[in-house]
Amino acid sequence: MNILFVIDRVELKYFEFNDLVTNFWMIKEFLSRGNEVFITTIDKLSVKSGVAYASGFDSYEKNGNIFFDKTKEYTRQIEDFQLVMFRPDPPVDLDYINATYVFDFVDRNKTFILNDTKAIRDFNEKLHAVLFNDLMPKNIVTASKADILEFLHENNEIILKPLNKCFGAGVMYLKDGDKNTSVIINSVTNNGSNMVMVQKYLPAAVYGDKRVLIIGDTVYDYCVRKLPSNNDFKFNEHKDDCIKKDVLTPSEKENFTALARELNKRGIYMAGLDVVEGKILEVNVTSPCYFIREINNAFNIQFEKEIIDKILSVVDSNLLSCVK
Repeated sequence: MNILFVIDRVELKYFEFNDLVTNFWMIKEFLSRGNEVFITTIDKLSVKSGVAYASGFDSYEKNGNIFFDKTKEYTRQIEDFQLVMFRPDPPVDLDYINATYVFDFVDRNKTFILNDTKAIRDFNEKLHAVLFNDLMPKNIVTASKADILEFLHENNEIILKPLNKCFGAGVMYLKDGDKNTSVIINSVTNNGSNMVMVQKYLPAAVYGDKRVLIIGDTVYDYCVRKLPSNNDFKFNEHKDDCIKKDVLTPSEKENFTALARELNKRGIYMAGLDVVEGKILEVNVTSPCYFIREINNAFNIQFEKEIIDKILSVVDSNLLSCVK
């Protein structure tokens, strides 16, 4: 199978040997099975006379690592690929949105896109988590300082999150009575111009949040707990002593399996949930990290093989339904 990976520009720059990166493991496993993998980034996409193209690089595996020759960039029609793995990192800004538009010119009967770019465009990782509001902490989405102050007084401790950023950027903790309350609210909302997700703070977050992994309708029992780092209240550094082995509870498995089926209906087949005490903080769908190296070490498995098995199953079932 010919596969196109759309990865992040920073990731492309430091791709080789980077086994912290989920894409590294997936590409490596795809290559080991005899597939061809072409790598590109959103700035290398184009539409010419109504035909979608990607410029990029052929990848290859050697001695357990992934390589590509950056001097040998060339252009391919996107419909030449049976599978597109669309995984650039946020922020979901105008450049990101424009990249999703390119795939509106790709025939879904020929090429399966995971996650579907239309679905990603229509799903905000923080705001659309509210589709599963019964599984979330108490929350509001607003740009109103008055609304946030009222929510703060009601709940005493809150978290404020920009809607389009990632890796914890711009996320703030606020306690009722803090002398910097106005400054923090004005900063996060850009003086009332930008909506933010506001959630009741869960005290158990001090012990970290659980990353729950979904592919298709499968919710994996393997997961990790991401611990707060650098004296912060949240995980913000991907290093071994900030990531611990964890497992799902039976109720989490049941609840999140129903959630996975709903995501699948929307064209989202890969997701990562951030969870505290069974409550979803957000639903990561753009480029969810699967912590493959850490899970392999913790559970003594080769998780990348299970991931690719499931992805191929999802692709086969969807392309088969298109043929029918």
